Amino acid sequence: MFRLKNSHIAAITGVLLLAAFLLHLIGMETPKTYLLVLSTVIAGYSISLKAFQSLRMRVFSIELLVTIAVVGALIIGEYVESAAVTFLFVFGAYLETRTLEKTRSALKELVDMAPQVATVIRPEGHVVVAAEDLVLGDRVLIRSGEKIAVDGRIVSGQALIAEAAITGESVPANKSIEDTVYSGTLLDSGYIEVLAERVGDDTTFAKIIELVEVAQESKTKTQKFLEKFANIYTPSIVVLSVLVYLITRNVELALTFLVIACPGALVISAPVSIVAGIGNGARNGILIKGGEIVERLAKIDTVLFDKTGTLTQGRPTVTDVKTWGMEANPLLRLVAEAEVVSEHHLGQTIVAEAKLRDLTLVNSPSDVQIIKGNGMSARVNGQDLVIGNRKLMQDQAIDILPEIESYAVAREKAGNTAIFAAVDGEVKGVISIADQIKSEAVQAIATLRSQGIKQIYMLTGDNKHTARLVGDTLGLDAVHAELLPEDKVNWVNALQDKGHHVAMVGDGINDAPALAAADIGLAMGASGTDISMETADIVLMADRLDQFAHAHALAKATVRNMKQNTFFAVGTVVLLLIGVLLGKIFLASGMLVHEISVLLVILNAVRLIRYQGPKKVNLAIDTTQVLPALNS
Repeated sequence: MFRLKNSHIAAITGVLLLAAFLLHLIGMETPKTYLLVLSTVIAGYSISLKAFQSLRMRVFSIELLVTIAVVGALIIGEYVESAAVTFLFVFGAYLETRTLEKTRSALKELVDMAPQVATVIRPEGHVVVAAEDLVLGDRVLIRSGEKIAVDGRIVSGQALIAEAAITGESVPANKSIEDTVYSGTLLDSGYIEVLAERVGDDTTFAKIIELVEVAQESKTKTQKFLEKFANIYTPSIVVLSVLVYLITRNVELALTFLVIACPGALVISAPVSIVAGIGNGARNGILIKGGEIVERLAKIDTVLFDKTGTLTQGRPTVTDVKTWGMEANPLLRLVAEAEVVSEHHLGQTIVAEAKLRDLTLVNSPSDVQIIKGNGMSARVNGQDLVIGNRKLMQDQAIDILPEIESYAVAREKAGNTAIFAAVDGEVKGVISIADQIKSEAVQAIATLRSQGIKQIYMLTGDNKHTARLVGDTLGLDAVHAELLPEDKVNWVNALQDKGHHVAMVGDGINDAPALAAADIGLAMGASGTDISMETADIVLMADRLDQFAHAHALAKATVRNMKQNTFFAVGTVVLLLIGVLLGKIFLASGMLVHEISVLLVILNAVRLIRYQGPKKVNLAIDTTQVLPALNS
């Protein structure tokens, strides 16, 4: 069935109203009346159709109220009122749709960024295929100006890649062999070949679009309340309108009451703010997984940070290998051969150091056991290895000689993580690993405090010396070190039991239970594991802590915007009702004010799209001087 769009209906009825006005000026009243009725029918058809559809579903919609009012106006001969009301309603709906599209512009921009084709290196040569036809293991060639269509690892070439679609960062990142690239990003300059590790709907970019779509459709507690309220309020208005007529015997007054009491602005006040707020987050590399999460984030007063990969860069390096009873390189090779199967940051750092020293890893580990939060054990080349922290050594009944313990403590006080390596039941070495505090950490923490965060703690599985050094540098309220995953959960629960609204920020598998337990879980996207990203309520795609500060400020701004819209919508209805009782507001003017109120609510929400985030806090210290190398 052919249906005209609101824009077309508004244009046709607008012309008819203008023609009716001109006929009125020249005294042709009968043709004027015909045009007004025709305008009412054309505009009122789509309105009444929606009213009938909602009534079939036992819902009292705004369209139903307008339809009743328009039919009543036609019956009593108020043709100017009926034509004006229907025109204003349709024209208002058109403007609302156009304006609402702006609140969803971030999602539209993301969809538009999706790559359509890719060049694949095949035995027969370079073949251009559709993005959805790519398969795992494809070797994809990307040149300057082209979009990357897969998540994968660079196997050849070097390039500057604009990753704004994923991380929100405007400055292109320099990528070379072994670096990871993401679908939806743009190769600014250079040439690379990428081995496809994720394609189609499994890519990070596809998941971002899906998350934003789902999040923008989700409902906040405020929105759910307003919808329930509207379901009671709207039929109540019909009943009150009847009472107004029975008391006053004034049909026009009753119809005017019916129109101006429409809860249009009230119903839309919450969702339009949420859509705009989530869209702003997506533009800035912050994936917020729903409207209710926005409301919870705005209430946060306590923040718990993991250390490695969260407060620190997450790119640790081996600073020293100290051995007792064997050479450094042989020990490092043994440990690296065991750590090949580890997903932990520190294990992969040891493997990277072995490769940097050109040590060939030939033996595969067997009997591997990963002890979360402590380390691992394995059998390599006929030797039993235990690699990890002090607690693991104690649990395995492996003694640490005083000389070794003294050395490890000294390294930890200098900011290193000390990894003990035991071979066949004896500690043979300590591998020192250091990380560096993120450059934006001090500023981000200061900004969070300025936004009302009262307590900021660090929960880490690392040793107490390194943890304390990082905590003191960043000015944290407390540091709790050498924790297991369940210990982090216990801290989250303890703070919640005291009435605090807790956010947990982390990036590893060990953090997933705490992320799930917290009121708000935030995961670092680029370096974070899949499980932490799936568990978290918010994903910070650029791994930058200032994104957290932006997300928190945005959540507060969004909730504030919702409240403004709600108060404005309710206030408008109250003022209109007063105007009706005083005889100052009539049917057409009431509809005009109603539509203007809806538009103003939407326009107020649109401001969130351009929200720039919190202002930087002026620090009394030079942030460039508080970043210890942690590798002395």
